[in-house]
Amino acid sequence: MSVLPQMDQDKTVPDAWDYTGKPAIKAKTGGWAAAAMILGPEAVERMTTLGIAVNLVTYMTDTMHLGNAAAANDVTNFLGTSFMLCLFGGFVADTFLGRYLTISIFATVQAMGVTLLTISTIIPSLRPPKCSPALSTTPCIPADSKQLAILHAALYLTALGTGGLKSSVSGFGSDQFIETDKEERIKMSNFFNWFFFLISLGSLAAVTVLVYIQDNWGRQWGYGICACAIVLGLAIFLMGTRRYRFKKLAGSPLTQIAAVFVTAWKKRKLDLPSDSSSLFEIEDAVDGSGKKKQKLPRSKQFRFLDKAAIKDEENVGNVVNKWTLSTLTDIEEVKLVLRMLPIWATTIIFWTVYAQMTTFSVSQATTMNRHIGKSFEIPAASLTAFFVASILLTVPIYDRFIVPVASRVLKNPQGLSPLQRVGVGLVLSIIAMIAAALTEIKRLRVVEAHGLVDKPLAEVPLSVFWLSPQFLIVGSGEAFTYMGQLDFFLRECPKGMKTMSTGLFLSTLSLGFFFSSLLVTIVGKVTENGKPWIPDNLNAGKLYDFYWLLAILSVLNLVVFLFCAKWYVYKDKRLAEQGVELEDYGPSSHA
Repeated sequence: MSVLPQMDQDKTVPDAWDYTGKPAIKAKTGGWAAAAMILGPEAVERMTTLGIAVNLVTYMTDTMHLGNAAAANDVTNFLGTSFMLCLFGGFVADTFLGRYLTISIFATVQAMGVTLLTISTIIPSLRPPKCSPALSTTPCIPADSKQLAILHAALYLTALGTGGLKSSVSGFGSDQFIETDKEERIKMSNFFNWFFFLISLGSLAAVTVLVYIQDNWGRQWGYGICACAIVLGLAIFLMGTRRYRFKKLAGSPLTQIAAVFVTAWKKRKLDLPSDSSSLFEIEDAVDGSGKKKQKLPRSKQFRFLDKAAIKDEENVGNVVNKWTLSTLTDIEEVKLVLRMLPIWATTIIFWTVYAQMTTFSVSQATTMNRHIGKSFEIPAASLTAFFVASILLTVPIYDRFIVPVASRVLKNPQGLSPLQRVGVGLVLSIIAMIAAALTEIKRLRVVEAHGLVDKPLAEVPLSVFWLSPQFLIVGSGEAFTYMGQLDFFLRECPKGMKTMSTGLFLSTLSLGFFFSSLLVTIVGKVTENGKPWIPDNLNAGKLYDFYWLLAILSVLNLVVFLFCAKWYVYKDKRLAEQGVELEDYGPSSHA
């Protein structure tokens, strides 16, 4: 066995420390030995969150006896909160705890939430009495406020844990590699490949194995397995403590954004000087992690923010308070984020469409023929496996076929630009909603032909695979939209705000789910006096009209997106036009 020279054994990693607070020794810390122990918690998180979400609507309707609209809103609110809390988790990690403690604490919170959820499925008093609408002459008793309070406490504890965990796992994993080291940079790229693979594996396990266990063995087994898996993943993560590399707290970019707006508001009555050189700037400024910031030239948009750089009598001496004076570069970085917001807003509606695949599409599936052969019945929520299959097919098809063609036609070596990929995803979401509406019309015609309008629990003699096109199309759209959004936010965000850029991206998912809840509530109120679009009995409703509404909103959103995309100028092009040489603003390991 070869032995490394003493000099190589003692070589330390720049800007990294070991668990004792001493400079991290390259040979003894980081690398794949450390990163492998970090991958587990994210795979388990994905399996747990998706395993709960995709089958939650059936639990709410069949066990808790809630209506379809209320059940769908519970699902979308749970998912929306999970993704929105990623911003909170990132803020806590960057400002107070660091990624290691954030992962440890929030994984524990997630385990507590899933454990409480498991308990709620075991104790009879935490559920309403069992009831079969087909056999009972009286309506089933819905869950009372106490039972729903326990269930919601379990779900939102899980969501809190998910948000904190998801915000830090990828960043902490990439911290185990040295960006400036060629060999370790290759390993870092492989880390993200394995990261995506394990996320997909966790998703596949959730919508197949886990859903099957929930439906056939019982919810307590499905959720109990998740709780045990989280504890096991956390234990493996903690076992790697001695191997990890820890980085300095960088501080949250949200603080910088807030400081610029507060300072500009305080100085709103001051006049901007005509000479930019009289505004405050620091040579060789650094971000919160100690890395040098690239100076950005003053732009003409959002000039009101430039007032934050006006020097006055409060700013004297060498000590500068960021809440009373901002640098031009800090202000320009905030402007970069503001320019992205129209694109950010027009991607929200896609995730509203996506939300229907985990709610009403699953409800439709419960009414249809799900048998394969004579003995095996597909769990309704397992249709979301088409999502995973579609994504896994779309990514290689895009890389192998679309990129070469697009690079020749568009003269872009990367194929489609980030915004073009998002645009393709938005078009696919429209097609998916049209397919969903037509499929529901077909289903209701079969219902009427067989006299099943007043028999919500009777099996509609129509194969559940009629729903597969909407799942496949939305899944393919997710691949384009997800890749395009992530590339866009990582590429266009300022270099020191990469962590926030991921949170900004995930917030579009969150708001898409919340908008779905709002839309379902509004539609329920507006249509309650006539024939309701989303009744408890889908056989007597007009769910297809809800899908048509989403298709129309998606078309309008696409038009707005195209205007915003045409207006938007990519950062590298804009800086090149201003004569600024662009430094490395590509996707960072801290994303």
